[in-house]
Amino acid sequence: MELVTPNVGTIFWMIIVFGIVAFVLKKFAWRPILNGLYEREESIESALNAAEKARQEMANLKAGNELLLAEARKEKDAIMRQAMNLKDGIVAEAKEKASFETQKSIENARRQIENEKAKAITEMKQQMTEISLMIAEKVIRKEMAGNKQQQEMVNKLIDEIKLN
Repeated sequence: MELVTPNVGTIFWMIIVFGIVAFVLKKFAWRPILNGLYEREESIESALNAAEKARQEMANLKAGNELLLAEARKEKDAIMRQAMNLKDGIVAEAKEKASFETQKSIENARRQIENEKAKAITEMKQQMTEISLMIAEKVIRKEMAGNKQQQEMVNKLIDEIKLN
């Protein structure tokens, strides 16, 4: 039972040793321990603040990237629209030019056909005239076998020419 009930001398020495240890700790160890704890607390707090600041910066960068992406998409769409409009303009211009060239070729072909037709008609008239003259000459030669008839016809033609 002696172990369970404390002795007054032991309690006295325990208090004195505890006081000396507390005094020595307070004098030499307490302040560095507290300073270390404060420094540790400040470093943890600054690390947490830095992490929060980094998180905020990441959120800002992400929002900025999204804005840049949206702007790039708009710019891409504008460029695509402009390219489509340019393509449509070029196609329309090419169609118009082809139509004009076709019309021009058709008109040239018509003129050429008309020229060829007029040339053919002129040639036909000339040939018809030559044939008619040949026929008339043959008919007249046959009918006017004598000099007397030829002389009368020449005189008659001369009179007609003088009247005109």
